Amino acid sequence: MNSKSSSKILSLLYSYYGETNPDLKFTNLYELTIAVVLSAQTTDKQVNGVTVELFGIYPDFESLSKADILDVEEVIKSTGFYKNKARNIISLSQMVCSRFNGNLPDDMESLMKLPGVGRKSANVILSIGFNKPGLAVDTHVLRISNRLGYSFSDSPLVVEKDLCRVIDPLEWKRTHLLFIRHGRELCKARNPKCGLCPVKRYCSISAQKYNF
Repeated sequence: MNSKSSSKILSLLYSYYGETNPDLKFTNLYELTIAVVLSAQTTDKQVNGVTVELFGIYPDFESLSKADILDVEEVIKSTGFYKNKARNIISLSQMVCSRFNGNLPDDMESLMKLPGVGRKSANVILSIGFNKPGLAVDTHVLRISNRLGYSFSDSPLVVEKDLCRVIDPLEWKRTHLLFIRHGRELCKARNPKCGLCPVKRYCSISAQKYNF
């Protein structure tokens, strides 16, 4: 993959989907961070179903840092792995309050020290929350990157590096959101809707199917 081909792909995806926004619902950095941690191993819809209540009870890091873990578990139970998630978001809030004076850090190294925040989550927080260059690689981004020839790896870190090598940092956020939307709507893991795909001529699967 080179920058010229990548630009064509991103242009076609943008023309097809238009402006894309995160499906997680949030109004500030605190809500984004907690929602991102809760989104592990579940859907954004499932997370959105519990965060209205959660944020109503605990509106900021300080209040969540003092929460009773059993109460938090009860609220977020439907998101799965709720015991670990409850422990992580409470511990995360405590760390933000104690180590960062209540302010969420805006660098990768510090974010990844927070419980429940890995590289993917940190990239989401940086790009969506702070509008800083970051390209999070989830299952959709990884799958599409391999199908379109950006990368040939199952490693999220390798895929991230391959993407960032040919895509302008100013486009990383939009690329992440476009690939997620494309993965959810057309380029599914099983039974992708290749006939409707605006970038099928660049895709290894479509090339075999349509003899491009």
